[in-house]
Amino acid sequence: MGPHDVEDGATSVEYALMCTMITVVISGSVALFGAQIAALFGPVLTSL
Repeated sequence: MGPHDVEDGATSVEYALMCTMITVVISGSVALFGAQIAALFGPVLTSL
């Protein structure tokens, strides 16, 4: 075991937290603006 093994575990946890936070932000955005975006692109989809 080298000195970098401990830092690798911490880095993995940091990346997991970042991915979780990004997922929460994207999910929240879709929940808030999903209906508005669907209404915006609805006429375009029906005209195709």
